[in-house]
Amino acid sequence: MASRHCDAWCETGRETRGAKESAVAGKRLVRRRGIGTAITGVAITGGVAAGIGAWALAPRSLIDFRQNKVPAIPHVKYAHRGLHDAGSGLDVGTVNERCAYVDLARRCAIKAGYADESFEGPVAPENSLASFAAACVAGYGIELDLQLTRDGQVVVVHDADLKRVAGDPRKIKDLTYEELKNIPLFPAPAKSGDAAAVARGDGRWDERPEGYYQHVPLFSDVLDVVGGRVPLIVEYKFDDYGWDDAAEELMEKGDELLQAYPGAYVVESFHPGAVNWYRKHRPSVNRGQLAENVAFGKGDWREWLCGLLAFNWLGRPDFVAYDWHGGDLPQVRFARKLGAKTVSWTVRSSLEFQRSDAYFDYMIFEAFVPGV
Repeated sequence: MASRHCDAWCETGRETRGAKESAVAGKRLVRRRGIGTAITGVAITGGVAAGIGAWALAPRSLIDFRQNKVPAIPHVKYAHRGLHDAGSGLDVGTVNERCAYVDLARRCAIKAGYADESFEGPVAPENSLASFAAACVAGYGIELDLQLTRDGQVVVVHDADLKRVAGDPRKIKDLTYEELKNIPLFPAPAKSGDAAAVARGDGRWDERPEGYYQHVPLFSDVLDVVGGRVPLIVEYKFDDYGWDDAAEELMEKGDELLQAYPGAYVVESFHPGAVNWYRKHRPSVNRGQLAENVAFGKGDWREWLCGLLAFNWLGRPDFVAYDWHGGDLPQVRFARKLGAKTVSWTVRSSLEFQRSDAYFDYMIFEAFVPGV
């Protein structure tokens, strides 16, 4: 009897232990399934986020590129605002490289028929007909900037006003082209190699000065001077990220001139709306998104998003023109991996070129002389 009770007790103990072990195993299984579900959820969320990121940053598709017979960007070095002996970038870099660059700009501009060796002032200031002619003589491509005058003329100039390049504080949009013709770029006492003009006492030029000088040119005159000899990177300039009738007018008039131009060119802009304009109206034109890395909260939030290339979905650019310091940023490397070409700006020394070359397919330069 005792033996039967003992056997029953042992059996009951085994059943109890088995039930407890099963319960523990069940709890472990539930925990593993819970962890697995959580991991799966994170993976799915991450995958969706990555997919959205890839969609946002993606350039124009290869199918679209081929269907529209888009020409590739010509493989040359691009002179920033022409090959110039006064203006942008001439206060940075190394002295020897800057001097060689300024000397080349002067020699090429004079060879093209602008001024002569005896002229002491700048021969080919930035974004002038002389600077563009000099780039053509040297065999470099050209990067330039478009804006509208008060009377609706498309002119080539970078800044919104003339203070840095002419010592005149008036804005481009407030001046007619006839008025711009009277305002010399980098007037005396400016010398070759100067990065900024000396401000005038009254800040204004009302009459055309005597002697040789360069002024803000019409885009149509620039196209006539270049004449298809070298390729162009044409930037559409805007004061902000708004879009109004003036912005639409600039796009339409600039594009009209380019449509009649027989030479090679591509277009770019910091404004995603301008890139999107070309996507909708001229899909056969190679288009690019300009951007730079902007710290969050340091400026317009749209500028920050542009720096992340978050608006690529809007314009579907063929290339990304990025400040060369940001060539190794994830968004730039990812856009390039997805098929976008990359263009560096603005490289101003051989050392900067060495540091950036691995990340970019093309280069916009000034203040030093790279190989053609």
